[in-house]
Amino acid sequence: MGSELILLSIFIIAVIGKANTVAIATGILLGLKLIRIDQYIYPFLEKNGLTYGIIILVAAILLPIASGKITSDGIKEIFASWIGIAAFALSFFTTYLSGRGLDFLTVQGHSDVMPAMILGAVIATAFLGGVPVGPLITSGLLVLLIKIVEVFKG
Repeated sequence: MGSELILLSIFIIAVIGKANTVAIATGILLGLKLIRIDQYIYPFLEKNGLTYGIIILVAAILLPIASGKITSDGIKEIFASWIGIAAFALSFFTTYLSGRGLDFLTVQGHSDVMPAMILGAVIATAFLGGVPVGPLITSGLLVLLIKIVEVFKG
């Protein structure tokens, strides 16, 4: 199946499932391909897209601090609760996994698993109300699973 058909299929699933972020991203990629400027834009996005996306995501997460909605007193309070400590520990772990996942996909060259992760992310976004930021964590969990399986295989 050609890439246009795959993108169109993802777009349709996203629209049906009301996964707006997936639909917009897919629509942009499909539009670039259809007007034949993908050869100029795709390499830039492939090289820099994750970095710029992560920068925008982190900036959005930091906005409550930047805007003054979260203060140093609020930070002290949250770290005094088990929820704050658990949030810190889980964030630490998932961020570590995301780094391992990014390395697995890019540096180690295992991008062949991306279609399975994309399909899982699209379906979860479209039909379960998920948010498609999971592929890096998914690939990190996959690395962890691979290591566990390798240990037991000996």
